[in-house]
Amino acid sequence: MPEEKSFHMSPEEFRRQGHAMVDWIADYQARVESYPVLSRVKPGEIRAKLPGAAPANGETFESILGDVEKLILPGITHWQSPNFFAYFQCNGSGPAILGELLSAGLNVQGMLWATSPACTELETHVLDWLVPAMGLPEKFLSSGPGGGVIQDTASSASLCALLAARERATGFGSNELGCDGKLVAYASSQAHSSIEKAVKIAGLGRANLRLIEVDEDFAMRPEPLRRRITQDRAAGLTPFFVCATVGTTSSNAMDPVREIGVICRDEGLWLHVDAAMSGTAALCPEFRRLQDGLELADSYQFNPHKWMFTNFDCDCFWVAERAALIKALSVLPEYLRNQATESGAVIDYRDWQIPLGRRFRALKLWFVLRYYGIEGLQHHIREHVRLAQQFAEWVRQDARFELSAPVPLNLVCFRLKAGDEANQQLMERLNRSGDLYLTHTRLRDKTTLRLSVGQTNTRARHVERAWKRIQEEAGQRA
Repeated sequence: MPEEKSFHMSPEEFRRQGHAMVDWIADYQARVESYPVLSRVKPGEIRAKLPGAAPANGETFESILGDVEKLILPGITHWQSPNFFAYFQCNGSGPAILGELLSAGLNVQGMLWATSPACTELETHVLDWLVPAMGLPEKFLSSGPGGGVIQDTASSASLCALLAARERATGFGSNELGCDGKLVAYASSQAHSSIEKAVKIAGLGRANLRLIEVDEDFAMRPEPLRRRITQDRAAGLTPFFVCATVGTTSSNAMDPVREIGVICRDEGLWLHVDAAMSGTAALCPEFRRLQDGLELADSYQFNPHKWMFTNFDCDCFWVAERAALIKALSVLPEYLRNQATESGAVIDYRDWQIPLGRRFRALKLWFVLRYYGIEGLQHHIREHVRLAQQFAEWVRQDARFELSAPVPLNLVCFRLKAGDEANQQLMERLNRSGDLYLTHTRLRDKTTLRLSVGQTNTRARHVERAWKRIQEEAGQRA
């Protein structure tokens, strides 16, 4: 009888095409600097080139990869370009990509310890590694009442922290009865928009988020926070949660964690510290002062996928009391019951996050930490900070420009003195050129350009060329 067609890719073909794909990725990394950083396609242009219906018959892998070059690559904004200075970086590395490949090959669904013990135990262990490596409080270690977990992004981690805080404040009653409209959360006016979204999702209502004013360096002012808490209590409301930011998105401002933490301790509020970008700098002892006071925090997060060469998505999230988080998020239907869970001897990370299912993200982080070592990571962090500080000095020396905020690490906020329109046009010309990619914000109600140095392969020559191009385009205006 003729052999039945399986339609599957055989192990032999997978091996051959896998080699071709790795070769393609390696070639892409080698040539990424040659591409315009910002994609130049127009809205709808990519879809217009795609077939209107899915193929009735399978196609060769060679033709699929060919269309990646022809159809997909023109629509890519190259986050891995060393000339990418926009937003905050989303960087990766060879070890992380290979770790992600292995994760995809194993295709673990790690919702329970029982569904793949290595997925859980490696994650717990790697998060424990990072506590001393980053100088974090020992209460975040899994050997005590706390512990760490890998979330997809800081947005999810902040939501989990908010939910745990909500339940603690209501004696775990709001999960049963809903919110009463009296719970109040606090963050600075410069906090990430994910805090506002979390407040909405958690059912607190946007009106119950207080945005606290900032000082001249765009950091939260502790005294207005204390006053607002007092006012809300007097009005019959229930303050319960504060988010302090170590490295705001707009300007990399550093909220005074210790002073905020003392207020939270005195008032019995949950303190969550969001260090999504800047947390990586804590691998270097000289930068840990920027988040002094973490021992007062109930939860803490940072994103290795921003500045620790671990490709997206990977957020590290710790809590000081894991019982509060687990109780807030745990639901145990019969079909998830198993002997290991019932024993109480294992961690089931499904209870530490919003979704049930979870990927084996710890593999890529494990690969990065082992391949680079702490020394290698520190080397690159220090070099990125050095390059940003050099760029800031060039801005200071050019009379046409001014710095718009302090430069504690690797983000430089600067602007032409000529006004908002001049800055907007400068940024648009630079981005259209393809030579680099910048984004903007508004500080003191002025359009401000942001240059973030943190892409894996950014070197001195890339920052030097960026400054040269900025000067050239600024001169064109004159």
